[in-house]
Formats: sequence, C-alpha cells, structure tokens
Amino acid sequence: MSTDSVNKQIARGAAWMVGFKMLDNALGLISTLVLARMLAPQDFGLVSMSMVLLAAMTLLMSFSFDIQLIQNPNAGRDHFDTAWTFNVMFATGCGILMVLLAPATAAFYREPRLETILYVMAAGFVLQGFSNIGTVKFRRDMRFDREFKFLLSKRMSSLLVTIPLAIYLRNYWALVIGQLAGTVLSLVMSYVVSSYRPRFSLAAKGEMFHGSAWLMVNNFIHFLHNRAPTFVIARLSGAGSVGVYSIAAEISLLPSNELVAPINRAAFPGYAKAAHDMDKLRDSFLKVIASIALIALPAGIGIVSVAELLVPAALGWKWKDAIPIIQLLAVYGIIKALQTNIGYIYLVLGMTKRITLITSIQVLIQTSALIPAVYYYGPQGAAWSYLGTSILLIPLNQYLVAQCLSLSSTRFCRELMRPLIASLAMMAVVVAIKSQLVLRQETLDYLLALLLCAATGALVYVVMMYLLWRMAGQPQGAEEFAFRRVQGMLGKVGIRLKLVS
Repeated sequence: MSTDSVNKQIARGAAWMVGFKMLDNALGLISTLVLARMLAPQDFGLVSMSMVLLAAMTLLMSFSFDIQLIQNPNAGRDHFDTAWTFNVMFATGCGILMVLLAPATAAFYREPRLETILYVMAAGFVLQGFSNIGTVKFRRDMRFDREFKFLLSKRMSSLLVTIPLAIYLRNYWALVIGQLAGTVLSLVMSYVVSSYRPRFSLAAKGEMFHGSAWLMVNNFIHFLHNRAPTFVIARLSGAGSVGVYSIAAEISLLPSNELVAPINRAAFPGYAKAAHDMDKLRDSFLKVIASIALIALPAGIGIVSVAELLVPAALGWKWKDAIPIIQLLAVYGIIKALQTNIGYIYLVLGMTKRITLITSIQVLIQTSALIPAVYYYGPQGAAWSYLGTSILLIPLNQYLVAQCLSLSSTRFCRELMRPLIASLAMMAVVVAIKSQLVLRQETLDYLLALLLCAATGALVYVVMMYLLWRMAGQPQGAEEFAFRRVQGMLGKVGIRLKLVS
C-alpha cells in the first residue's frame, strides 16, 4: 500500500472520528455543565473516588486484546471469541472482587456512602464484559463511519438517562445510575451495530496472551498515572477537593486530548499497515502530528485564555477554585496531546518495553512530587506536579522517537510552528479583549464575554493559520485538507471562495 493511500485512509478515519468527538464532546460538555449546575463538588468527588477502584479492576483485565486483534491481519473467529471469553471471565471475577472490597474502600476514604455506590458500579462492570467484541472490526477494517454511530449511541444513551435523573434526584445517585444505564444500553447497542455473534471459546488462548505481559505492565503504570491524583486528593483533602479537580481535569483536557484521541485511534491501523516501511511510517507520523497540533494548540491555549470567564459562566461561582487548575492542566494537555501519538509508533514496531520504560520514569517523578504537592497546595499542587513532569520529559520523548524514525527535531518542530504562532496571536487578542471588559458578578455578563472571546479567538486563529499557510507556499498536509473541506462546505451553500489553489 502506498504512502498516499495510507495517509488518505488515516485522514478519512481521523475526519470521521474527529467529527464524532466534536459531537461527543459537545454533548459531554453540555452534560457536565448541566450536572455541575445542579450537583455539588462533593457529588462528583464521591463518584471519582469510586472510579479509582473501578479503574483498578479494569487494570486486572487489561490484556489489550483489541490492539492484538487490530495488529494481527490473520485474526479470525478463534481469536475474537477467545478475546470475548476472557473479557467475560475477567469482568465477572473483577466484579465479584469489587463487591468484596467495597466495605474496606469506604472505610479507607472515611466515606460510608461509597459502599453502596461500589455495589452498583460492580454490576455495571460485569455487564460491560459481555460487550460484543465484533465492534473491534470497525477499527481493524478502518470502518470509522460504523464506529462513529456506535460510539455516538453510547454517549447519547448515558446522556438521556443522567440529566433527567439529576433534575429529579439532585445528588450523586444521578451520576451512578446514569452510568449503569449507559452501560446497559451500550451493551445492547454493541450487538445491534455489529452482526458478529461471539461464543465461548479458548481456542486461541496461547496466541492471545503472547506479548500481553508488557502491555499489562504498561497499563498498570498508566493506571497509577491517571488515578494517583484522585487517590491522594481524596485521602488528604476530601470529596469536595476531588470533585473540583475532576471537573477541572475534564474541562481542561476535553478539547485537546479528547479531540486528539480520535486522530490517534484512526492513525493506529494506518501505522500498522505502514510499519514495514520506515519512510512511509515517518511520513504518516508527521502528518498525524501536524493534525494534532492544528487542534490541540488552539484548544489548550484557548482554555488558558478564557478559564476566568468559563468557570463562572458555565459552572457557577461554587467552582471558582477550579480556575487555576484548569489553566495548568490545559497546558499539560497540550504537551500530552503532542506526545501521546509517539506511543503508537512504538506499538506498531513492537517496542512495548520502551513504552513501559518511559511511562515508568514519568510516573516515578510525578508520584514523588504529587504527595507533597497535594499536602501543601491541595488540588492545584496535583496539577503542578503533572505539568512539571511532562515538561521535564519532553527532551527524552523527542530524542527516542527521533532515533526510532530517523527524524530530525527540526522537521518535527516545523509541523508545530504555524499552529503555535496562530494560537499565540489568538491568545493575545483574547487577553486584550478581556482587559477592556467590565463585568458584574452575574452569569449572563460572563457568558456574553465568553462567547465574544471564543468567537473572536476562533476567527483570529483561522485567519492567521490561513495566512501563515499561504506564506509557506500552501504545503500539503493537515492545513490543506482542512481548508479544502471548508471550501467544499462553503460551495455547498452557494459561497464561492477559492481557499486552496
């Protein structure tokens, strides 16, 4: 398969998945804002505490079978059925373990309400294990249109249950029951959207477990990386602080990481097809990084710029402590977004040990800083520990991927310069506008100011990106793809504007 063919498949897949994520994030943001208005930080904190144990159980069954099924072009029914059988077995076992650990977990956090929550979470965990493994074929065959519909149905099912429950109950049970209902509906949908019908089998058990050890170790380290703040904050500062941190993390990482995740999801099968040719793989990687920068840089810098307006306008003043955390984590989100795709390169080249090594170093530094940071500075200290660690590891990450792909740092950085310059110009304009605003402590004032800054910032970014791209000679890549799509959409509504030569 040619480089252009692989890149086109990645681009189409990324377009589908970014489209889904834009819609998914819009729905998720609406849900978060509505729930944050109706529920207290302590409600979100309680659910976040329970998610630590839920994530730990997920870790016990994290054999990454989906990655193996995507990587192996010869994977057949035996492989899919074996993966599904293991999912069912481990989910059931882990669900029982959750029930047994629920009383001790509630006692550790000094939160008796957690015990009943964990019983409900355990039921959902077991049900999730029965999800149809056939949906993995959507990614393997790069049928992202079908995965789009499946993922959207999962989001909608949860949303349509949780918000009405929050209006009626006005407490954390809306989040808990909503999540369980979403799990049940997504289980049903997995069998509706895929005609594959799994059956119990262990015919490929030896082959499926081959190579899983390092992936499991890596997943364990990722668990420590992702859940350590919740665990430490909950123990040292209580449910309210956990709630503030979790909402701040969700908002700050939503645009950069969540919009980038579908690009990575679409890129992985393309990388797997190009893994045998280093030139093709390097070219695909650079195009993916350019696409990520095009989204992550303006999203993260934009969040930093408007956080002081966003929190009072969208969440309310009871969440004001989240403002500095959102700003710190938004910068962290940019760095993470630009680095996370490197791991997929190591995966397709079979370098899972390298992923584990790098993540271990990150978690070791981060955890060493996390406990004292939270002890002295609360949730904001946790955000500082994450941001500081990610900055420290940039040189190591860049050196290793450059060595792996025979890639110069100059060529990598060149993919970032135009989005970075345009994003900084956007930030300068937004800060200038904010400095001229006189706001009363009313939601409407902050909402109007937020809309003004967001619209102006988006316009400045797009115009600057276009001018910089034209000045660079209209190079092929993510920008050309984006402007060509815009040109096509404008043409459909009767606006004849030639953006791309």
